[in-house]
Amino acid sequence: MSSQNVVVLGASPKPERYSNQAVRQLLEHGHAVYPIHPTCDNIYEQTCYKRLENVPVKVDTLSMYVGPKRSSALLDSILQLKPKRIIMNPGTESDLIEAQATQNNIEVIRGCTLVMLRTQQF
Repeated sequence: MSSQNVVVLGASPKPERYSNQAVRQLLEHGHAVYPIHPTCDNIYEQTCYKRLENVPVKVDTLSMYVGPKRSSALLDSILQLKPKRIIMNPGTESDLIEAQATQNNIEVIRGCTLVMLRTQQF
């Protein structure tokens, strides 16, 4: 698949975190990455955005790394972002977000961004 605009919700500056590894691997696969982190300025030289509303591009994929308790508070922002698809990484699955996204014609995948990249299913 061609290069995508990918938002990583819950991106971390800590290299041991899966969300950090996702940012790195997405970049290595040629995707444009927009990390969301409330206090970090950049990750792998990519500008971090404090909020989903600040992302300046049309989003192909939203890769979630925040749990349902935090993501449910972001439901309106996620729907306003209008990504073509949402990847709910392990531990981030939310029936509420999945139902609302599906009603808004947003594809939802319960999977792992890292595995999808490594197996060329991204």
